[in-house]
Amino acid sequence: MINNFFITLGRRTLSFFSFMGGLANLAFQSIYLSFTPPFQKDRIFEQAKKAGFDSLPIVSLVSLFIGFIFALQTAYFMQRIGSEIYIASMVALSLVRELGPVITALVVAGRVGAAITAELGSMQVTEQIDALETFAVNPIKYLIVPRFIALSIMLPLLTLYSDAIGILGSYLICVFKLGISSSMYLHVTFDSLLFKDLFTGLFKTIFFGMIIAFVSCHEGFNVEGGAEGVGRATTRSVVMSFILIITADCFFTALFYFIFP
Repeated sequence: MINNFFITLGRRTLSFFSFMGGLANLAFQSIYLSFTPPFQKDRIFEQAKKAGFDSLPIVSLVSLFIGFIFALQTAYFMQRIGSEIYIASMVALSLVRELGPVITALVVAGRVGAAITAELGSMQVTEQIDALETFAVNPIKYLIVPRFIALSIMLPLLTLYSDAIGILGSYLICVFKLGISSSMYLHVTFDSLLFKDLFTGLFKTIFFGMIIAFVSCHEGFNVEGGAEGVGRATTRSVVMSFILIITADCFFTALFYFIFP
């Protein structure tokens, strides 16, 4: 029993470090190839549309209801102490610093990251990636770099949009449900936000986009076992993206607000 436990633990540990090593190698190659010609503008714009514009409906829906829910939950406590006006600042700071970037990244990881893994995994099992190498086309340059650049650019923009929609949701609750004046709500919201809050929230989404791109592409490139393997890789891709996004968020929060406040 004990031997089996340590054997399993050892295998999982080696598997994790193997995964992180493969991820680091893929990231290094992708970043290097991003600065070498030819630059695939059309493919970057295509992937940016898939990752950004096509994600607007689900991001809008999630962000709006997050604003609704957070405003209602905060109001439940603030009404007891007669401080409803501070709902605006609490919601704005929470959305811009944490909820907006993290929720948007998780939504994109679930929607776009899973799609990337499934697409590349299908190409892997049908040997289309091997065919690209046969025609002297670098698969990383052709398949991964456009997705990496598109996600790194579009995720901060989606986060900015998500922040605005979340604040709008809170605004609707506070103005039409709690009776706070529109001008007062907007004044408190913008007065509470600092440039640092917006910058830190958007800065870490660049790395969230990289995480989604590299994890999903890495899993797609390493699919084994046909259609069943594609399903397993897609699941692993989403789970690992979630874990690494939350871990990175914890690191950046500690960095910006405790180590370099």
